[in-house]
Amino acid sequence: MKKLIFFFVLISLFSCGDYIDKPKNLVPQDKMAEIMSDLAINDQAVYMYPNSNLEAGTRYVLQIHNVKSADYTESFKYYVVKEKMNGIVEDAQEILLKKDPKAEKYIKDKLSKTVNPENLPLLSR
Repeated sequence: MKKLIFFFVLISLFSCGDYIDKPKNLVPQDKMAEIMSDLAINDQAVYMYPNSNLEAGTRYVLQIHNVKSADYTESFKYYVVKEKMNGIVEDAQEILLKKDPKAEKYIKDKLSKTVNPENLPLLSR
């Protein structure tokens, strides 16, 4: 019986720990938002120009911000697990809107068209 109680106490102590440890080279949240906004621009450039190289553009964006790809990936995982990614993505969207003010009108138009249930595809209703 004592072993069973000890076992449950031991499990409860270890269950209080974090699922993920803080990365050694954690990218700050504001820098992460800047990187994500630049990666979104890079993604759209590849969409517009299919012959361009997404991987080279991604490496270039990380190089501009002096961040290694492993550090970015580990920071991304950390922020997702800690549920901070939504705030970072919102900051990245604000950065994108500052870079291109016309985008705000475009986004509002797209959202107003998709909010109406009649504009949704049949399977989404």
